[in-house]
Amino acid sequence: MDGDEAMIVAGIGFRKSATAGEIVALVEQALTRASLARTALDRLATVEALAALPAFAQAAHLLDAAATPVAEPALLEAAPRVRTQSARSLAAHGVGSVAEAAALAAAGPRAALILERIASPSATCALARPETGS
Repeated sequence: MDGDEAMIVAGIGFRKSATAGEIVALVEQALTRASLARTALDRLATVEALAALPAFAQAAHLLDAAATPVAEPALLEAAPRVRTQSARSLAAHGVGSVAEAAALAAAGPRAALILERIASPSATCALARPETGS
């Protein structure tokens, strides 16, 4: 397995009521759906306003992934590449899916979604990987 393989970013959108356990379970479900090992996960990304919440930091720690806040401008820049359109997410953050936009923004300018948003009762998760061709 080459180094680029282990650079998966999980973008997370979540309500303030979400627990670290719920986020971890959803990320693990996303990795399973994408046929990826948990060790492939490099970063957990979300919008800056949510990155400060304890559940996000705890989830990143439990997953052994770097907690990565994404600034609103970067989130909006990734918006055209988002595949899911949620009215709630559009109203709150200006993007169709915080999870997809955060994953794409944190993985870099030419990142690709490898798993569209999946949801649990209080959280969403999408997976992206940076462009690997160099």
